[in-house]
Amino acid sequence: MSVYGTEPENALLPGNTREVGGSKILDALWSGLVDYNQQGEPENAVAESIESPDSQNWTIRIEEGWTFHDGTPVTATSFVDAWNFVALKTNAQSSSDFFSNIAGFDQVNPAEGEPTAQAMSGLRVVDDRTFTVALTAPSPIFVSTLGDVAFYPMPESFFADPAAFEANPIGNGPFRYEARVPDQNVTVTRFEEWGGEQPVSVGGVEFRFYADSEAAYQDVVSGNLDFLESIPGSFLIDNLYQQDLADRNGNQPYAGINTMTFPIYDQRYADPQLRQAISMAVDREAIINNVYNGLVQPATGFVPEGVPGKVDDQCGELCTFSPERAKQQFDASGFTGPIELISNVDSAINREWMQAACVSISNTLGVPCNFVPVPTFSEFLDQRRAETLTGIYRTGWVVSTPTMDYVLRPQYTTGAANNNSGYTNPRFDDLVDQGSTAATAEEANALWAEAERVLIQDMPSVVINDQSAQFGWSPRLQNVELTYGRELDLESVTVQE
Repeated sequence: MSVYGTEPENALLPGNTREVGGSKILDALWSGLVDYNQQGEPENAVAESIESPDSQNWTIRIEEGWTFHDGTPVTATSFVDAWNFVALKTNAQSSSDFFSNIAGFDQVNPAEGEPTAQAMSGLRVVDDRTFTVALTAPSPIFVSTLGDVAFYPMPESFFADPAAFEANPIGNGPFRYEARVPDQNVTVTRFEEWGGEQPVSVGGVEFRFYADSEAAYQDVVSGNLDFLESIPGSFLIDNLYQQDLADRNGNQPYAGINTMTFPIYDQRYADPQLRQAISMAVDREAIINNVYNGLVQPATGFVPEGVPGKVDDQCGELCTFSPERAKQQFDASGFTGPIELISNVDSAINREWMQAACVSISNTLGVPCNFVPVPTFSEFLDQRRAETLTGIYRTGWVVSTPTMDYVLRPQYTTGAANNNSGYTNPRFDDLVDQGSTAATAEEANALWAEAERVLIQDMPSVVINDQSAQFGWSPRLQNVELTYGRELDLESVTVQE
């Protein structure tokens, strides 16, 4: 079967993938210690048990019978070596911060200087199927984090020859890697010896890359593409997609958020009062009604619906269309414009909602606002990471790991993998860290909610809407469901020839 995708930013390595195009493929190639049910609750996958007497010292036992695609067994060492590799500073993996609460992380990944150790002291292999994890402090959400791609195991062949592995990734998931054609597709085939509870039905998957989501939509309508996870905006109006895809479409809320982020490394956007003014100049209800046909909800904070611990309406007026206050603050900032909004345009609906935001900003603030398209997601990511974008750029987040920490830390803490804006606030960083080491989930959520309030005042991004997926599929597919992280559930879908 064929599934809409985007070109992965990097080689298909779990520790160095933090964007949806690559993560979607990794989730087909790998299985983690836990997976998440539809409510975002962790359930054991490769793990047989994950236990702790104090939420700080953990014993993880692996279920017997799991193998990698090369036939070698998945062992405790497969996890420990993989985690140490990702954490080590000199390996420059984008997911290294995910291990920052494990004892010894500061030796392998110091804030300054070179590592003084090659492995974290908090990881210890007990036997082939058992390892222990010592954290720097108790973490009641530790198990909930373990389904992220950063925590996937790696076979011995990766460490023996990383370059060869990048050319032919070897996971332990329901599908094995076949081929990658740049800017075209990645293909995978069913792994018959997969250790999951039940074998997958689908014989293989082509993750097909499109430069135009409307072309992908037409391919789904005609049956030339089997699954599209996001319907383009022009087909949401008057529910046109439900006519084109009668009996083969779905609409499912998920824990995700649409945002626009300021290039704070550009001094023109250094003033939080200016950033707040632009946020209040966006008419979210108009975007939702005119672009999304009322199918999503306006965001009321940085944490989207569906994330445990979310506090409703944290943002208040600062995330509400308030034209008079917006104009007053904008004029006081001295910013003269013009304002640019930048997005890739190869994914569904990005162009439409950002153009609508531009119209609202221009009408409210009385300055020109121009939409600047970038052809592909990969080009857009390159420009973001290189800090060459000089306007407000599209961002978004899918909460594939159901914690507030997963929303706040990777996007907004100083130097984090997905913080490309230059935003930094020691108070915010400290509150996020305190939440990660709180004694209970309730205490952790309260600290993260306080961190969110700091973020709202600083306004490094403009929150637009909480997400809902409108998706479609070909007549060949049955049992179509989305996972908690908004991916097609490849373990349940079936293909009828």
